[in-house]
Amino acid sequence: MVTLTLTHFLIVCPLVFLAGFVDAVAGGGGLISLPAYLISGLPVHNAIGTNKLSSFMGTSLATYGYARKGYIPWKLSSVCVVIALIGSTLGANLALLIDDSIFKLIMLIILPLTGVYVMRSKSLQGDAAAAPASQKRMVLVSLGAALVIGIYDGFYGPGTGTFLLLILTGLGHMSLQKANGISKAINLATNAAALVVYLQNGKVLFSLGLAAGAFSLVGSWLGVRFFEKGGSKSVKLVIPIVLVLFFIKILSEMLPVWLS
Repeated sequence: MVTLTLTHFLIVCPLVFLAGFVDAVAGGGGLISLPAYLISGLPVHNAIGTNKLSSFMGTSLATYGYARKGYIPWKLSSVCVVIALIGSTLGANLALLIDDSIFKLIMLIILPLTGVYVMRSKSLQGDAAAAPASQKRMVLVSLGAALVIGIYDGFYGPGTGTFLLLILTGLGHMSLQKANGISKAINLATNAAALVVYLQNGKVLFSLGLAAGAFSLVGSWLGVRFFEKGGSKSVKLVIPIVLVLFFIKILSEMLPVWLS
Protein backbone atom coordinates (compact mmCIF):
# COMPACT_ATOMS: atom_id res chain seq x y z
CA MET A 1 0.00 0.00 0.00
CA VAL A 2 1.51 3.33 -1.10
CA THR A 3 0.92 6.35 1.15
CA LEU A 4 0.88 9.66 -0.71
CA THR A 5 2.19 12.89 0.81
CA LEU A 6 2.12 16.54 -0.23
CA THR A 7 5.70 16.12 -1.49
CA HIS A 8 4.53 13.64 -4.13
CA PHE A 9 2.11 16.23 -5.52
CA LEU A 10 4.61 19.11 -5.36
CA ILE A 11 7.18 17.14 -7.34
CA VAL A 12 4.93 15.37 -9.82
CA CYS A 13 2.34 17.99 -10.85
CA PRO A 14 4.66 20.76 -12.14
CA LEU A 15 6.82 18.28 -14.03
CA VAL A 16 3.78 16.59 -15.58
CA PHE A 17 2.60 20.02 -16.73
CA LEU A 18 5.91 20.39 -18.59
CA ALA A 19 5.55 16.85 -19.92
CA GLY A 20 2.10 17.60 -21.34
CA PHE A 21 3.40 20.72 -23.05
CA VAL A 22 6.44 18.99 -24.54
CA ASP A 23 4.43 15.97 -25.67
CA ALA A 24 1.83 18.08 -27.47
CA VAL A 25 4.55 19.96 -29.35
CA ALA A 26 6.89 17.20 -30.44
CA GLY A 27 6.38 14.06 -28.39
CA GLY A 28 8.70 12.71 -25.71
CA GLY A 29 6.69 13.94 -22.74
CA GLY A 30 7.16 10.57 -21.05
CA LEU A 31 10.85 11.41 -20.72
CA ILE A 32 9.69 13.97 -18.16
CA SER A 33 6.51 12.53 -16.65
CA LEU A 34 7.71 9.02 -15.76
CA PRO A 35 10.91 10.27 -14.06
CA ALA A 36 8.74 12.79 -12.19
CA TYR A 37 6.80 9.98 -10.50
CA LEU A 38 9.98 8.04 -9.75
CA ILE A 39 11.81 11.10 -8.41
CA SER A 40 8.91 11.54 -5.97
CA GLY A 41 9.69 8.09 -4.56
CA LEU A 42 6.91 5.89 -5.95
CA PRO A 43 7.54 2.18 -6.68
CA VAL A 44 8.20 1.52 -10.36
CA HIS A 45 4.93 -0.18 -11.30
CA ASN A 46 2.85 2.40 -9.42
CA ALA A 47 4.81 5.14 -11.14
CA ILE A 48 4.19 3.66 -14.58
CA GLY A 49 0.51 2.94 -13.90
CA THR A 50 -0.23 6.37 -12.44
CA ASN A 51 1.75 8.00 -15.23
CA LYS A 52 -0.53 6.26 -17.73
CA LEU A 53 -3.56 7.90 -16.11
CA SER A 54 -2.20 11.44 -16.28
CA SER A 55 -0.71 10.82 -19.73
CA PHE A 56 -4.03 9.52 -21.00
CA MET A 57 -5.75 12.71 -19.86
CA GLY A 58 -3.16 14.96 -21.48
CA THR A 59 -2.95 12.96 -24.69
CA SER A 60 -6.76 12.97 -24.96
CA LEU A 61 -6.83 16.75 -25.09
CA ALA A 62 -3.89 16.93 -27.47
CA THR A 63 -5.56 14.39 -29.78
CA TYR A 64 -8.80 16.35 -29.69
CA GLY A 65 -6.91 19.51 -30.58
CA TYR A 66 -5.22 17.89 -33.57
CA ALA A 67 -8.49 16.32 -34.70
CA ARG A 68 -10.26 19.67 -34.58
CA LYS A 69 -7.56 21.16 -36.78
CA GLY A 70 -7.96 18.34 -39.30
CA TYR A 71 -4.49 16.87 -38.73
CA ILE A 72 -5.69 13.28 -38.17
CA PRO A 73 -6.48 11.09 -41.23
CA TRP A 74 -9.13 8.96 -39.55
CA LYS A 75 -9.31 6.09 -42.04
CA LEU A 76 -5.66 5.13 -41.52
CA SER A 77 -5.57 6.19 -37.87
CA SER A 78 -8.53 3.95 -36.94
CA VAL A 79 -6.74 0.80 -38.08
CA CYS A 80 -3.54 1.94 -36.33
CA VAL A 81 -5.49 2.43 -33.11
CA VAL A 82 -6.72 -1.19 -33.11
CA ILE A 83 -3.19 -2.50 -33.69
CA ALA A 84 -1.81 -0.17 -31.01
CA LEU A 85 -4.36 -1.39 -28.46
CA ILE A 86 -3.19 -4.98 -28.97
CA GLY A 87 0.50 -4.08 -28.78
CA SER A 88 0.17 -1.92 -25.68
CA THR A 89 -1.83 -4.57 -23.81
CA LEU A 90 0.91 -7.11 -24.49
CA GLY A 91 3.62 -4.69 -23.38
CA ALA A 92 1.90 -3.69 -20.14
CA ASN A 93 1.32 -7.30 -19.10
CA LEU A 94 4.98 -8.06 -19.79
CA ALA A 95 6.10 -5.09 -17.65
CA LEU A 96 4.13 -6.35 -14.65
CA LEU A 97 6.08 -9.60 -14.72
CA ILE A 98 9.40 -7.81 -14.08
CA ASP A 99 10.63 -7.17 -10.52
CA ASP A 100 10.81 -3.56 -9.29
CA SER A 101 14.62 -3.51 -8.81
CA ILE A 102 15.26 -5.07 -12.21
CA PHE A 103 12.98 -2.51 -13.83
CA LYS A 104 14.97 0.31 -12.21
CA LEU A 105 18.16 -1.15 -13.64
CA ILE A 106 16.54 -1.33 -17.09
CA MET A 107 15.50 2.31 -16.80
CA LEU A 108 18.98 3.41 -15.77
CA ILE A 109 20.22 2.04 -19.08
CA ILE A 110 17.35 2.67 -21.48
CA LEU A 111 16.01 6.06 -20.39
CA PRO A 112 19.24 8.06 -20.85
CA LEU A 113 19.80 6.38 -24.23
CA THR A 114 16.23 7.18 -25.23
CA GLY A 115 16.71 10.77 -24.10
CA VAL A 116 19.85 11.21 -26.21
CA TYR A 117 18.14 9.72 -29.25
CA VAL A 118 15.07 11.91 -28.85
CA MET A 119 17.18 15.03 -28.32
CA ARG A 120 19.08 14.37 -31.52
CA SER A 121 15.98 13.59 -33.57
CA LYS A 122 14.97 15.93 -36.36
CA SER A 123 11.32 15.63 -35.39
CA LEU A 124 11.98 18.06 -32.54
CA GLN A 125 13.44 20.59 -34.94
CA GLY A 126 10.46 20.97 -37.20
CA ASP A 127 12.28 19.70 -40.31
CA ALA A 128 10.19 18.98 -43.38
CA ALA A 129 9.47 15.39 -44.33
CA ALA A 130 11.05 13.74 -47.36
CA ALA A 131 9.31 13.35 -50.73
CA PRO A 132 5.85 11.73 -50.37
CA ALA A 133 5.79 7.92 -50.28
CA SER A 134 3.22 5.63 -51.86
CA GLN A 135 -0.05 5.05 -50.02
CA LYS A 136 0.83 1.37 -49.56
CA ARG A 137 4.15 2.26 -47.92
CA MET A 138 2.52 4.80 -45.61
CA VAL A 139 -0.07 2.24 -44.51
CA LEU A 140 2.50 -0.51 -43.87
CA VAL A 141 4.82 1.83 -41.99
CA SER A 142 1.95 3.19 -39.89
CA LEU A 143 0.64 -0.26 -38.94
CA GLY A 144 4.13 -1.53 -38.13
CA ALA A 145 4.81 1.52 -35.97
CA ALA A 146 1.48 1.10 -34.17
CA LEU A 147 2.35 -2.49 -33.20
CA VAL A 148 6.02 -2.11 -32.27
CA ILE A 149 5.73 1.24 -30.51
CA GLY A 150 2.47 0.06 -28.95
CA ILE A 151 4.32 -2.81 -27.26
CA TYR A 152 7.07 -0.41 -26.18
CA ASP A 153 4.63 2.13 -24.73
CA GLY A 154 2.72 -0.50 -22.80
CA PHE A 155 5.96 -1.93 -21.42
CA TYR A 156 7.81 1.31 -20.74
CA GLY A 157 6.72 4.43 -22.61
CA PRO A 158 9.15 7.39 -22.60
CA GLY A 159 9.82 8.77 -26.06
CA THR A 160 6.80 7.07 -27.65
CA GLY A 161 5.50 10.18 -29.40
CA THR A 162 8.90 11.07 -30.81
CA PHE A 163 9.65 7.54 -31.97
CA LEU A 164 6.33 7.54 -33.82
CA LEU A 165 7.18 10.87 -35.45
CA LEU A 166 10.60 9.60 -36.52
CA ILE A 167 9.12 6.48 -38.09
CA LEU A 168 6.17 8.18 -39.79
CA THR A 169 8.21 11.07 -41.20
CA GLY A 170 11.43 9.12 -41.86
CA LEU A 171 10.07 5.84 -43.23
CA GLY A 172 6.52 6.86 -44.14
CA HIS A 173 7.58 10.23 -45.62
CA MET A 174 4.57 11.98 -44.07
CA SER A 175 4.36 15.68 -43.38
CA LEU A 176 5.05 16.67 -39.77
CA GLN A 177 1.43 17.70 -39.25
CA LYS A 178 0.00 14.42 -40.56
CA ALA A 179 2.57 12.34 -38.66
CA ASN A 180 1.85 14.28 -35.48
CA GLY A 181 -1.88 13.67 -35.89
CA ILE A 182 -1.53 9.91 -36.44
CA SER A 183 1.00 9.60 -33.62
CA LYS A 184 -1.40 11.29 -31.21
CA ALA A 185 -4.19 8.84 -32.13
CA ILE A 186 -1.83 5.87 -31.67
CA ASN A 187 -0.43 7.25 -28.42
CA LEU A 188 -3.92 7.77 -27.01
CA ALA A 189 -4.73 4.13 -27.77
CA THR A 190 -1.51 2.82 -26.21
CA ASN A 191 -2.07 4.87 -23.06
CA ALA A 192 -5.67 3.64 -22.79
CA ALA A 193 -4.78 -0.03 -23.20
CA ALA A 194 -1.88 0.08 -20.74
CA LEU A 195 -3.99 2.05 -18.25
CA VAL A 196 -6.64 -0.66 -18.25
CA VAL A 197 -4.03 -3.32 -17.51
CA TYR A 198 -2.51 -1.33 -14.63
CA LEU A 199 -5.97 -0.56 -13.25
CA GLN A 200 -6.83 -4.25 -13.24
CA ASN A 201 -3.67 -4.91 -11.23
CA GLY A 202 -4.22 -2.10 -8.69
CA LYS A 203 -1.14 -0.08 -9.70
CA VAL A 204 -2.84 3.29 -10.31
CA LEU A 205 -2.90 5.99 -7.57
CA PHE A 206 -6.04 7.89 -8.51
CA SER A 207 -5.68 11.08 -6.47
CA LEU A 208 -2.14 11.77 -7.69
CA GLY A 209 -2.89 10.62 -11.24
CA LEU A 210 -5.97 12.82 -11.58
CA ALA A 211 -4.25 15.86 -10.07
CA ALA A 212 -1.24 15.42 -12.34
CA GLY A 213 -3.59 14.75 -15.24
CA ALA A 214 -5.20 18.16 -14.74
CA PHE A 215 -1.76 19.76 -14.98
CA SER A 216 -1.05 17.64 -18.05
CA LEU A 217 -4.27 18.89 -19.67
CA VAL A 218 -3.22 22.51 -19.25
CA GLY A 219 0.26 21.74 -20.56
CA SER A 220 -1.14 19.90 -23.59
CA TRP A 221 -3.61 22.71 -24.33
CA LEU A 222 -0.79 25.26 -24.38
CA GLY A 223 1.46 22.86 -26.30
CA VAL A 224 -0.99 22.43 -29.19
CA ARG A 225 -1.10 26.21 -29.62
CA PHE A 226 2.66 26.43 -29.41
CA PHE A 227 2.98 23.78 -32.13
CA GLU A 228 0.68 25.77 -34.42
CA LYS A 229 3.16 28.65 -34.23
CA GLY A 230 5.96 26.33 -35.31
CA GLY A 231 7.95 26.48 -32.09
CA SER A 232 9.43 23.13 -31.10
CA LYS A 233 13.16 23.69 -30.62
CA SER A 234 12.93 25.28 -27.20
CA VAL A 235 11.21 22.27 -25.59
CA LYS A 236 14.46 20.33 -25.90
CA LEU A 237 15.93 22.36 -23.04
CA VAL A 238 13.58 20.81 -20.47
CA ILE A 239 14.25 17.13 -21.16
CA PRO A 240 17.96 16.80 -20.19
CA ILE A 241 17.42 18.56 -16.84
CA VAL A 242 14.72 16.11 -15.79
CA LEU A 243 16.69 13.12 -17.07
CA VAL A 244 19.74 14.09 -15.00
CA LEU A 245 17.61 14.45 -11.86
CA PHE A 246 15.98 11.09 -12.54
CA PHE A 247 19.32 9.37 -13.13
CA ILE A 248 20.77 10.73 -9.87
CA LYS A 249 17.66 9.71 -7.91
CA ILE A 250 17.55 6.11 -9.18
CA LEU A 251 21.32 5.70 -8.90
CA SER A 252 21.23 6.88 -5.27
CA GLU A 253 18.62 4.21 -4.54
CA MET A 254 20.42 1.41 -6.33
CA LEU A 255 24.00 2.03 -5.11
CA PRO A 256 23.39 0.89 -1.50
CA VAL A 257 21.82 -2.31 -2.86
CA TRP A 258 24.75 -3.00 -5.14
CA LEU A 259 27.34 -2.21 -2.45
CA SER A 260 25.69 -4.28 0.30
